[in-house]
Amino acid sequence: MKGDIHGFHHVGILTRDLERLEQAYISCGFTLSPRSRHLLSERPGDEPVPGCTANRCVLFGGGYIELLGIVDETAPDPWHTREIADQYEGFRLLNFDTDDAEIADLRLTGTGLRTSGVLDLKREVDTEDGPRTVRARALHLDPRTTSEGYLGIAQHLTRQYVHQPRYLVHPNGARSLDAVLIVAGDSEFDVIRDRYACLLRAEPRQQGLMTVLELPAGRLEIVRASDAGEVLPGEPAPALSYLAAVTVRVEDVTAARKTVEDGGITTRTTGGGFLVSVHNASGATVFFTA
Repeated sequence: MKGDIHGFHHVGILTRDLERLEQAYISCGFTLSPRSRHLLSERPGDEPVPGCTANRCVLFGGGYIELLGIVDETAPDPWHTREIADQYEGFRLLNFDTDDAEIADLRLTGTGLRTSGVLDLKREVDTEDGPRTVRARALHLDPRTTSEGYLGIAQHLTRQYVHQPRYLVHPNGARSLDAVLIVAGDSEFDVIRDRYACLLRAEPRQQGLMTVLELPAGRLEIVRASDAGEVLPGEPAPALSYLAAVTVRVEDVTAARKTVEDGGITTRTTGGGFLVSVHNASGATVFFTA
C-alpha cells in the first residue's frame, strides 16, 4: 500500500569527529561511500540550503548506516543537528522507508502523532557517470514525543545514486541491516512499544527479553532498561531510553570476525555471532550475525 513502511531507510550515528567515526567503520571491514555535504530545507516547501553536516554511508542496497558528522559549526543548521549532538553524540537517528512520504505523513498525523510535515533533502554525489544530485523527502516525528531518539520516515527519489553497486561489497561480507534495538526506560516502555506498533502497523511479539516488531524487511527490537544488561552486557546507557544497537547480517560470521579483529577491533561472542562494543564502534553497538 502506498505510504506504508517497508523497512529501515537508514540509521544515523552522529558525531563531531567524522574522521574518527569513519575510521572505526573502515576498521570493522565496511566499505564507505565518499563524503557528501547536505542541502536541507527547514520547512515544507522551502528550498534546501547548505547545512552544517556531511555524511559517509555503509550501504547494503536497502537500509543503510549513515555516519553523520557536523563538519562546519558556523553553517546553517535547519534540522537542529548541533542541538542533538549537544545532548549526546552516538546512535541518535532512526528513519523508516516509505514509497510515499506525503501519504505516510497523512496517516501518522491522522493517528494523532505530531510531525514536521514533509521536508526536502539534497546532496551531491559522484557516480560512475559523473556528479549527480541525491534527492529524498522526509518527515520527522516531534522529538519531544520520542525520548529514545530522533525518528523519521524517508522516501528515496533517486535510490540508484545512493545504493551504487560499487559501494555494496564489504570486506567483512556484510549483506544487510537486519535489526535495530531500542532500550526503553521501564516507565516509558508501554508508550514506546505502542507508538511503534501504530507507526509500523506491526503486532508486537515477545522473544525472550525483547519485544519484536517484524517489518517486511528487517525487525525492530525493544528491551526494557531493567533487562538491558542481559542483552547488552557492559554497554553504557546514555539516557533513560535510547537507540542502542544495530544488527548486520554477514555472509560468514567466522570470516567477518577475522576481518574485524584484523582491523584492530575487539569483539565479543554472542549467541548468534559476535558484537563490537559501542566503545569501538563509536556510537552504536553492532551485532554481526549470519
